[in-house]
Formats: sequence, structure tokens, C-alpha cells
Amino acid sequence: MIHRIYSTLPTFKNLDFKPGLNVLLAEKSAGATSKQTRNRAGKTSLIEIIHFLTGAKAEKDALCRSEAIVDATFGMDFDLAGLRTSIERCGANKSKISVTGKAFQSGKSRFSNSEWISVLGEKMFNLDPQVNEEGRSPTFRSLFAYFVRRQLGGAFTTPEKQATMQQLGDLQMALMYMMGLDWRIARDWQVIRDREKTLEELKKAAGAGAFGSIIGKAADLRTQLTVAEARLNKLREEVESFRVLPEYRELENEASQHTREINDLANGNTLDLSAIQDIEEAIASEEPPSLDDLEAVYKEAGVVLPDIVSKRYDDVKSFHESVVRNRRDYLNSELETARARVELRKQQQARLDERRAEIMGILKSHGALDHFTRLQGEVARIEANVESLRQRFESAEKLEGTKTELEIERNLLVLRLRRDFVEEKERLNEAILAFEETSRQLYESAGSMMVEETSNGPAFKFVMQGSRSKGIKNMQIFCFDMMLMRLCAKRCFGPGLLVHDSHLFDGVDGRQVISALRVGAETAEELGFQYIVTMNEDDAFKETEVGFNLNDYVLPVRITDATEDGGLFGMRFD
Repeated sequence: MIHRIYSTLPTFKNLDFKPGLNVLLAEKSAGATSKQTRNRAGKTSLIEIIHFLTGAKAEKDALCRSEAIVDATFGMDFDLAGLRTSIERCGANKSKISVTGKAFQSGKSRFSNSEWISVLGEKMFNLDPQVNEEGRSPTFRSLFAYFVRRQLGGAFTTPEKQATMQQLGDLQMALMYMMGLDWRIARDWQVIRDREKTLEELKKAAGAGAFGSIIGKAADLRTQLTVAEARLNKLREEVESFRVLPEYRELENEASQHTREINDLANGNTLDLSAIQDIEEAIASEEPPSLDDLEAVYKEAGVVLPDIVSKRYDDVKSFHESVVRNRRDYLNSELETARARVELRKQQQARLDERRAEIMGILKSHGALDHFTRLQGEVARIEANVESLRQRFESAEKLEGTKTELEIERNLLVLRLRRDFVEEKERLNEAILAFEETSRQLYESAGSMMVEETSNGPAFKFVMQGSRSKGIKNMQIFCFDMMLMRLCAKRCFGPGLLVHDSHLFDGVDGRQVISALRVGAETAEELGFQYIVTMNEDDAFKETEVGFNLNDYVLPVRITDATEDGGLFGMRFD
């Protein structure tokens, strides 16, 4: 419990508390105007001071770092692990916390904020300071915020959340821990949610943009990888069987030269064969004029040129036969010469072709060094490409297969959760009955709390007649918080106090307000915890209840926004 809250600020109104119910009232003075609404009296500031002294982050806009009070030290006397302890902290030196008390036999009186949080977690909630679950484990700040709800964080929206921005995994771990259930199941669910979030981001990135070309689709990559691996294996075989021939280029040039010579010989033979054909045809056509033709010519010559014809017919005939014979001899000589040239070229062609075949056989079984080098380079390039495709394919397969794996893991977690609910049935029933008991004291028709096993972890639902109204929703929070106090008392841990800001009672019917205060007072006395409430005076006394006098629990210090010095800090500041 808290014994006292104080400050070195001269105008601050120190507050002394007692066991059980403590009500800090904000009253409206007789001289207050309609614009002075008590909203700046300091009711919510008390909540912020408690959080400041229990390790809350003090950002630049935090209350205790306001320029007007940043140099002031705030302190709190309270019980920690059953021992009286004092803690002091200043906004100007927020990272240093002074602590004194019997709970610290080591004599250490100054802590960093993180050290102080660790101490509070260990001594209030039995948290193991050595446990490091990479941010996925119950923390003191997460648990403590249920017992001192902050309006600034949106703590009065729904029972199971102590802040609007509280993540699902955080609230599941916190509530399962305080209910005595296996909170590690909730942790594992958060791991899956984080992986699913990453998976969705990767899928979006893989579907478009530069990242899409890096990963791609598994089906496409499987085909590309198969083709590339086949090409690589073929090249590797060629490299393994490759034999380097140093004279490769010389032999290659010789083979080319022989090819050109063979072509030249073939061209020469073509010309000679054509000439042979022409000669053979000429020989066949070389015949002396027929006797009848010759006789006819001489008769005509004798008539026409009787004086010119001086030779005899036999001489002319012999002459003609001689001419034909000589012509034939010449053509036969040319024919034999041409045939000899063709035969010689054929022999040369055969010899050159044989040498060329020999060279080509050598070139076929061997290779040039530069070709071998290029082949090796190509193998290295394709190897790199295959490895890249393989990695992309594995990534794509993993990406596409992870969703199925996560669904399986979710189903396994549902089984673990269901089994845990069965094994810890008594603890779960304690929570359900504690909520129902408190709600029955407020309403004729009791509300109920349900904890369901879902594919996204335990889901907490609250059923209460008229729960759509703001007032009923706030009373759900009241019942829930009282349930937590019962569970903590049962398990012998927790801060030993519950603090409710006046915002909890906004929109609540006056009869339920006074009933809630009575139930809170009785429950605090029964379980031995301290219940601190800040309220506006007129809201607190709208209704009365027989046997319960609220004045017995009101703190002697009252605050108001009606005057400049009426608030908790004794002055006004922004």
C-alpha cells in the first residue's frame, strides 16, 4: 500500500493514505465559476505521479518534466514486498532514482530507471529478472498499469486493455500470467503474429518492385533452375573431357589452307572437264567433205573458172584428208593433256583431303587453350546463376510454405491453450466467479466474463446487461479490476493497491457509483489491499447507501480548480 506521496515543491499538497478505501475529492468552491470545472485540480496528476515513481518513461511532454515543476523531487512511501520503502525521483534527473528501505539490505540507494523496474517486477509480481524473452514476456510496467489505469493512455475503454495502444500479445501474456495460466502460450502466439506480419510484407514486396525480381514465384523458378542445372552439367562434362592442343591455331589455319586449295583444284577440274567435252565433240565432227560434194564443186569451178582450175581432183582430195587428219591429231593431243591435268588435280585433292581429315580429327578431339578458358568462364558464370536461382527458389518455397506452417502452429497452440484451460480449470473458474460476484453486487442481473480459445489466442469477452452504454462499460472495468485483486490475493503477489481515476465513473448512474465504492471498500478490507479513488465531490454524493458512509474514507486534503492554489500542486501551470 501507499503511505504517503510528497514533493519538495513548497506548494504541493502532500497526501497521506491509510489501508482500505481512500477517496481524494475535488470540490467546487462556492466562488467558483462555470468555467472552473475541477478538471485541472490534480486528480489525474496523482495517477501520473504514481506512474512516474514506479518507472514510467518521462518523455519531454510528461507531467513531471513540465518547466514549472521539473526541478521538484517527488516521493512516495509505500510497502514493497511487505517492507516500508521510500522512493524519490526528479524530472530534471529522471534516470536516477533514490530508494531507501529495509527491502534493500545491500545498502544500494540509487538505481537507474531500468534497474528500478526490474526490482519492482521481481518484488511485486515475482518476475524473474534473468528471463529475457526478446521482449516477449510479462513486464512490470505492463502488469502494473492494470492496477493504476491511466486515462491519458486510454485505459478506460475496455476491461482487458490497460492502454489503447496495448498489443494483443502483451495483454494476453499479462492476463494469463496474473490468472495463473501458461503465459508462454500467448508469447508463442505473438511470435506467430510477428512472423505472419513479416510474411505479408515479404509477399507484397515479392509481388512487385525490385524485390519481386529477387524472389519471384516458386513455379517459375523451379523451371528456370532445372534448365540452368542441365546446361551446367553439360558444360561441366565438356570441360572434364576437354584436351588442350597447343598447335591448335596452326593446324586450324593449315586445314583452312587445304580447303581453299581443294576448292581451287575443283574449280580447275571443272574448267578442264568442260574443255574435254568440247574437244570430244569437235573430234566427232571433224570429217572431210564427201566425194559427191567435192565433185560438184569442181564441175562448177570448171565451168565458171576453166582457166583457174590447175590441179587435179585427186590432189585436192588428198589435201582435204590431210587437213582433217592434222586437226584430229591436234584435238586428241589437247584432250589427253586436259585429262592428265584433271587426273593430277584429283590426286592432289585426295592428298589434301586426307591431310585435312587428319587435321580435323585432331581438332575435333582437342581444343584451343583460349577456348578452354572461355568454357571454364562460362561454367563459372552459369554456376553463379544456378546458385542464385537455387537460393531464390528456396526462398520462394519457404515464403509460400510458411503460411501453411503457421496455420499448423496456430492449431497446435489452440490445443495447448485448451489443454492448459483444462489443467488450470480451478484458476480459470476463480477468475470467472470473481467477476460474476462483483457484478452481482452492483446489478440485479450479474455480468459474466468469458475466456475463449481462438485461433488467435485467448479472447476475453464481457457480458453485462446494457453494456452498450458508457457507464455499464466502465463498470465492466471495475468488476474486472476487482477480479484481478482477488486473483493477486489468492496468489500472494501484486502491488497490494488499486487506483481508480474519476474517469472510471463517467456516465455511471449515481446508484452504481455509490454501490461500486461500497463494494470496493468491502473487497479491500476483505482481501487486505488499498483502494484509492479520485472523484468529483458532487458525483460522489449523488446517492447514498444505507450502512455505508463515504465520508469515512475521504482524505482530509481536498483539491479544487476554483482557485489558483487549490490544485494538487498548489499552483497552475501548463
